[in-house]
Amino acid sequence: MFFELNEEQLAVQAAAREFAQKELKPGVIERDAKGAYPKEEVRKMVELGFMGMMASPEYGGGGMDTLSYVLAMEEISKVDSSCSVIMSVNNSLVCWGLETFGTEEQKAKYLTKLATGEWIGAFCLSEPEAGSDATHQRTTAVDMGDHYLLNGTKNWITNGGSSNVHLVMAQTHPEAGHRGINAFIVETDWDGVAIGAKEEKLGIRASDTHTIMYTDVKVPKENRIGEDGFGFKFAMKTLDGGRIGIAAQALGIAGGAYELALEYSKQREAFGKPISRHQAIAFKLADMATEIEAAKLMVYRAAWLKDQGLPYDTASAMAKLYASEVAMRHTVEAVQIHGGYGYVKEYHVERLMRDAKITQIYEGTSEIQRIVISRAVLEGQLYLPVFGSSMEQKV
Repeated sequence: MFFELNEEQLAVQAAAREFAQKELKPGVIERDAKGAYPKEEVRKMVELGFMGMMASPEYGGGGMDTLSYVLAMEEISKVDSSCSVIMSVNNSLVCWGLETFGTEEQKAKYLTKLATGEWIGAFCLSEPEAGSDATHQRTTAVDMGDHYLLNGTKNWITNGGSSNVHLVMAQTHPEAGHRGINAFIVETDWDGVAIGAKEEKLGIRASDTHTIMYTDVKVPKENRIGEDGFGFKFAMKTLDGGRIGIAAQALGIAGGAYELALEYSKQREAFGKPISRHQAIAFKLADMATEIEAAKLMVYRAAWLKDQGLPYDTASAMAKLYASEVAMRHTVEAVQIHGGYGYVKEYHVERLMRDAKITQIYEGTSEIQRIVISRAVLEGQLYLPVFGSSMEQKV
């Protein structure tokens, strides 16, 4: 079993940590308070190559493995989850989805701009009445012969106000149910695309989350992704990998809160000694360290499986489920360790606690992850591959 990172992975991790601590941390509290989109910080992420890490160099991407991407997501999320979710959507959902399932023409036209960060992408699946139940798409794409006519509304769209292109799921054949859904590439400056007001959110406040409205938008036939009826499968396959990114985000949030709590506990004194020397606090720190380490192994394992070309859908669901619950649990503990200081913005942990909650909701709620996992268990499709080996044990 191999747990050591290679030189390239270590370099990515170090670069991401330095960027997060030096570039993101100084202004993160103000951006959160104002809900200000981190335009300059995103530009710097583009310069560092964080917006197209896994995309092939052929299309302008970094050509890195999933584990390197996870390491970067983790370090950035320790400080600024708004920036990390912007990065996650562009990498995990948009770039990966296009490179894996798009045509060469689509890749040449769109992926080359998205992988280099010239353009930002958005993934448009959720609707006002189709969140967890993504099969009931009310957005429609009517086949008009040489184009589709797109109408509908999408909710909770990350990068909704800053993106240049959307990947939109829409129902083309209602009689076929989820097999009648298609995925389309839609440019945001086309006639009929309207961006709603930015949502006022509990956490990840600096990221731009919007409702998107499509009214009689003409989508060329060549902008459909995959064969007719492939849209739902496209969305689910893409989300399998996207969940690894969100699991890494949750892991980073938990790790960031733990690091702050540990540092504070060594400095804060009560009853004549640092509070870290009191068993009540020491045990909290021990539990945090243990569960974060367990989450880390699950997230890294899911990334490793994806890189090895092995089944990773259940592993990614497990990683997201566990890491997001660890993030929520231990950001609360970090606030508790800080006491009254944890309740004010200056100490960062209250923001991490607010940011943690969304990781249990987006890209599949914890309840949806349990459905995915339980199906794998009950249908005998749970695989336990061994690290550093192609060996598998089927349960």
